[in-house]
Amino acid sequence: MATFGTLSDRLTETFRNLRTKGKLSASDVDGTVREIRRALLDADVALPVVKDFTAKVRERALGDEVNKALNPAQQVVQIVNEELIAILGGEQRRLEFAKNPPTVIMLAGLQGSGKTTFAGKLAKQLQGEGHTPLLVAADLQRPNAVTQLTVVAEQAGATIFAPEPGNGVGDPVRVARDGVEHARRQQHDIVIIDTAGRLGVDAELMKQAADIRKAVDPDEVLFVIDAMIGQDAVNTAKAFQDGVDFTGVVLSKLDGDARGGAALSVASITGRPIMFASTGERLEDLEPFHPDRMASRILDLGDILTLIEQAQQAFDEAEALKVAEKLATETFTLEDFLEQMQQLKKMGSMKKMLGMLPGMGQMKQQLEDFDEREIDRTEAIIRSMTPGERRNPKVLNGSRRLRIARGSGMTVTDVNQLVQRFEQAAKMMKTVARGGTPNIPGMGPVPGMGRPGASSKRGKKGKASGSRSGNPAKRAAENAGLAASPSPTGTGFGLGGQKAPSEADMAEIQKLFGKN
Repeated sequence: MATFGTLSDRLTETFRNLRTKGKLSASDVDGTVREIRRALLDADVALPVVKDFTAKVRERALGDEVNKALNPAQQVVQIVNEELIAILGGEQRRLEFAKNPPTVIMLAGLQGSGKTTFAGKLAKQLQGEGHTPLLVAADLQRPNAVTQLTVVAEQAGATIFAPEPGNGVGDPVRVARDGVEHARRQQHDIVIIDTAGRLGVDAELMKQAADIRKAVDPDEVLFVIDAMIGQDAVNTAKAFQDGVDFTGVVLSKLDGDARGGAALSVASITGRPIMFASTGERLEDLEPFHPDRMASRILDLGDILTLIEQAQQAFDEAEALKVAEKLATETFTLEDFLEQMQQLKKMGSMKKMLGMLPGMGQMKQQLEDFDEREIDRTEAIIRSMTPGERRNPKVLNGSRRLRIARGSGMTVTDVNQLVQRFEQAAKMMKTVARGGTPNIPGMGPVPGMGRPGASSKRGKKGKASGSRSGNPAKRAAENAGLAASPSPTGTGFGLGGQKAPSEADMAEIQKLFGKN
């Protein structure tokens, strides 16, 4: 995650130095804690949070749980991970819905924090869960705020209640109250109220927000905060908590390149959980906030669970089963490949997805160099082919490839490279489907992974099953003896022979599979 990139780099480097030590002394722990403190302060984490965090890490790192550990360095990383989870809120907190609909959700925050965009994102996410949200335009101060919410609602496919034009005209308290009544009449089960913000905290802003809260009695008040505003995030959060109070926090603009560490302080300072994280400009770029997963990302330990959840949302299960069947029957074509790429694009940025893998922080430059448009170029090449060419790339001669290159705006070399990569992938999938072991470039076949009973080329080219003697009498005798002898039974490990494996053979097998 870009916002915590610098903090992640600093912490990863600190732990890398720890792993070279077999045993940790008090000075090693103090040095590590000192580096962690510097990293957190440099990331703009609030000083009280840093002091409390490092004190707990030091106390636990000097305790018995590290001294008695087989790998002290890993134990310290685990301690830091657990304490990070604690300052991020500990456990995930979901929206609490009202027993009697509609559930009223009020949004609060400064102007420019991303409230209106978040309203659309939340409405889209809730619709995907089977709810019928209503967006209420109660921000009547900011120029064109009502128009912006109308556009966002249309993009999200949600209903909007906007009786006033805004731009300083209308009573936001009355609009919020009427919006809840409208939702009740129209049987909307959720109301999302977008309120006005200011460039800074002032008495008028707080009074208006407090009046709206008193008028609609919301089930949730979500404080939307820009993760890029630095230390002022903490002061703003405390001011809103004192003036209006809120039940949860939303971090917006986590895809920015600011230090963003102040966002880590909000949950700890206010005692309110972070409930959502906005990670991009698209309406789909909204994630429920999981403290444990965010801590893993910061420590470059990856976030596989979120990646799997996003894949499950983007990929159709029935289509996935069809693709698996085609892979098994060796009928996977460029048309299928195109469909898979289109589903992959639904998951969003490839860089963001790759960044969720463990250890990708060490490959930051490779991630930065990755061109997101490569998928679009590949899609353009495949779309420039005829259906017959997609199903059977072997018909692609020189003239066809030239036509495809011109149609896609690419070069013949690009077309050739795509076809070559697809053929290599198809060959690997065919090998796997048959139970064999694909040759991984630069690695060769993985030992011990072949299909049980599969014969090698050497076996096929070996001796014939009968005698090849030129003497007819001798050949007949040898063939008769061969027929009388029992046929080799073989084993799943390719040892062959007429008897069970010896102890030496079993030892070799265990060594092959890494067993003692």
